[in-house]
Amino acid sequence: MEGTLKIGLIGATGFVGSAILRECLFRGHQVTAIVRNPEKLEPQSNLTPTRADIYHEEEVARSVIHHHAVISAFNPGWEKPDIYDLQVRGMRSIIDGVKRSGVKRLLVVGGAGSLEVSPGVQLVDRPDFPSQFKDGALATREELNMLRRESDLEWTFLSPSANLHPGKRTGVFRLGGDRLLANAKGESEISIEDFAMAMIDELEKPAQIRRRFTVGY
Repeated sequence: MEGTLKIGLIGATGFVGSAILRECLFRGHQVTAIVRNPEKLEPQSNLTPTRADIYHEEEVARSVIHHHAVISAFNPGWEKPDIYDLQVRGMRSIIDGVKRSGVKRLLVVGGAGSLEVSPGVQLVDRPDFPSQFKDGALATREELNMLRRESDLEWTFLSPSANLHPGKRTGVFRLGGDRLLANAKGESEISIEDFAMAMIDELEKPAQIRRRFTVGY
């Protein structure tokens, strides 16, 4: 996709979504920020906040119709005891709503838990995986499974490295597939700023249609 794009961004005020929003606006794209609380967003050029309940697919469809692409940074909240059900139900609604809208391109913020750390073993299945994040990681893995069953959408699922943190926008990172990336010291990390860069790079120059990929240092 070349030129200025009209992007529907779900979860634009969240931890990762806010970084993606900044990257989109920095590159001159037009963003419809689909959020629960539009008042949290400061007015900016090329930004149109809109309130929608993503658990209602018709509201998703209404919010993203006539856009070039949709990016989902949806997360119901790590503190929710029923995060698995909320996250899976939310993604189902997002997928169905985007399909209803007629938009073909859907990019999804994934998790590191479903990345392989050894043949046949995913990070989330290791016994030392943090228990407070396990249900959310399992839900995010199920999101990937849901997308892999979709043939109508041109979807992409971007998994971060194990340590996703605020940092700098360097533009110096590696891309991978289904395997967790780590540096020579065994550290697996990426800043949210560089994660956002990798996401919008993929949006502008698609190379991972109907695939999951990952980014790390």
